[in-house]
Amino acid sequence: MASEAVGAPPAVNKEVDERKPAKQKIDPWNVAGEVDDSGNVKAIDYDRLIEDFGVQPLTQAHLERFEKVTGKPAHRLMRRKLFFSHRDFDKILDYYEQHGQFLLYTGRGPSSGSMHLGHTVPFLFTKEIQELFDVPLVIMMTDDEKFLYTRNKNEGSMKKGAAPDDFLDYAYENIKDIIALGFDPKKTFIYSDYEFMGGHFYRNVSEFESMVTYNQASGAFGFGESTNIGLISFMAKQCVAAFPSSYPELFGLPDYRAPDFDQAGKRRHKALASIPCLIPCAIDQEPYFRVLRDRSERMVDPHPKPALIMSKFLTALQGPGGKMSASDPNSAIFMSDTPNQIKSKINKHAFSGGQQTEEEHRRLGGNPDVDVAFTYLSYFLEDDKELEDLAKQYRAGEILTGEMKAKCVGELQNFVAAFKERRDSVTPEVMREFMRPRKLEFVGNPNPIKPKAAEGASGSNGSAVPSGAAGEGAGGKDGRGTKGERKAAKLAEKKAEKEAEKLALRQKAEEAKPEV
Repeated sequence: MASEAVGAPPAVNKEVDERKPAKQKIDPWNVAGEVDDSGNVKAIDYDRLIEDFGVQPLTQAHLERFEKVTGKPAHRLMRRKLFFSHRDFDKILDYYEQHGQFLLYTGRGPSSGSMHLGHTVPFLFTKEIQELFDVPLVIMMTDDEKFLYTRNKNEGSMKKGAAPDDFLDYAYENIKDIIALGFDPKKTFIYSDYEFMGGHFYRNVSEFESMVTYNQASGAFGFGESTNIGLISFMAKQCVAAFPSSYPELFGLPDYRAPDFDQAGKRRHKALASIPCLIPCAIDQEPYFRVLRDRSERMVDPHPKPALIMSKFLTALQGPGGKMSASDPNSAIFMSDTPNQIKSKINKHAFSGGQQTEEEHRRLGGNPDVDVAFTYLSYFLEDDKELEDLAKQYRAGEILTGEMKAKCVGELQNFVAAFKERRDSVTPEVMREFMRPRKLEFVGNPNPIKPKAAEGASGSNGSAVPSGAAGEGAGGKDGRGTKGERKAAKLAEKKAEKEAEKLALRQKAEEAKPEV
């Protein structure tokens, strides 16, 4: 998944930097607010994005439904409408309540050796979702996409620091960052596209590629005749990463990768195709998943349309219209920054919603809605009451800009310091465990409304069909399982009957022996 799926996209376009009039531009590689005739950059218009992308707003009713299903308060990012839009979020809640399972998927496009605050926000949200629902999570590191995009941006030339190996190095450093945010290794699989691609994943890629024409790809992403073919075809990889059938080993079923010629691993695991997926991401990634949702049910093994819950962008230090960017150190707080660097960046670069003088501020008050320090606090300060009080006091002129910045600096320094301490403990052995394909351990909803029709049925390799794959519609449209699964179940039943007969004969023979 491109880096924008988990944080800030690249720097604002050149035309924005030059302050030429322009409409806001939001796509997987560019995020820029509208520039008016006077050269002023406006804040991102999220209401317009909802309308343009055809998504739905996340409402209070959704939060109440979420709390009913989980029994826990909605995450602060949902309460504060920082995750603000969705596709079928209500349906994923219904499925979890009824059948108890779904796959969680997000990702990161590694473009530098350190993530920044904007990158951590969706991961922190995803972590909370995983903990609340107890579901498996896959995290895709799109090192290949970042190479393809960068080379395309450089008009086909290979520049220093932008080779495939460089992006793979970035991926490994970013994986350490992600692990340091606190994910559970028992139910989390992290992978690099360059290293993992193959097996059932690539079969899904190939099938999905066959359903998308150049004209359709160009219409969705604006590709032109000079776009390299790798970037055009990449969408299939990011799309099928949402299919549980791309990861059979995570559910205890065999994958097929040479030189393993196990026939059981070759065949598709149809039951996995019935498991739905939830994708937390920033809204600029929506075009990818719009294409995915249009085609997921047309796969040979139809997959349900993935659900999305989408976030706003964490604004750049400079304020509205931009967002944190790895290409501009002064726009972002990096997770590798020192306490002094954090303090200096906030004090020097954070856009203020206060007045020009203390006297004016005391009299007129400030505007927390555009104040960057307050904006960052809205993402990282847990206490709703404290945040509300800060906003009221700022508007009333009771708190000065310097005091708001000091509060922000303290919160971010504490967050980054705790992160660094955890990152220091991420050894190569820890990374290997997260990146090793293996059966994940998860429970899901322990009390689903609808019992799982095929609970405990045997898969093609004799292992149990995963919980959640055996719900309504699993293993074929009638829920009876595939032909191979039904055959395996009958063989297992006959074997059990024979074992029972042998046991009964042995017991009868023992009883017939004369007592000594």
